[in-house]
Amino acid sequence: MAVLIRLAAQSDAEAIAAIYRPYVETSQVSFEESAPDAAEMAGRMHDPLYPWLVVEEDGRIIGYASTSPLRGRSAYRWSVETGLYLKPGAQGRGIGRQLLSAHLELLERQGFVTAIAGISLPNAASVALHEKLGFVLSGIERGVGFKLGEWVDVGRWQRDLAPRTDAPGEPLHFESVGSPE
Repeated sequence: MAVLIRLAAQSDAEAIAAIYRPYVETSQVSFEESAPDAAEMAGRMHDPLYPWLVVEEDGRIIGYASTSPLRGRSAYRWSVETGLYLKPGAQGRGIGRQLLSAHLELLERQGFVTAIAGISLPNAASVALHEKLGFVLSGIERGVGFKLGEWVDVGRWQRDLAPRTDAPGEPLHFESVGSPE
């Protein structure tokens, strides 16, 4: 079945919050302990430099990819952190690969140089997906989160999106480079 991948709109915030909620409430995939509501998710999606994508099937949102700054200091502005969340029925069908591929392609066109994925461990499916798309392990932070009664490691996977130059151009707003393909 064909899926549609598009830029997320503020009106998608409720569906995005619903997809994310179980990851917060019942897993160690997210280190948040209180699931954000639609208003909080809409606030996270507002920055025109950091795109969020959704994937639709039969008109229903079944997953999303998020972008956030890697760090707050300006010298990090060419690097982003990515997130990917799917409804359970969408997992294992290649949808995550399509969504993450479209996300990375958009980030490349924007002029970002590096994408970082933080993956709580163990998570073999997420590690495999990221490695299939060219991410490499750049380090493991040992026992940095305590959730659901356990200390959890986080692996950092990195994918370069562009060569490093002596004078990088400023990253562009996603609206200026076109829709995901």
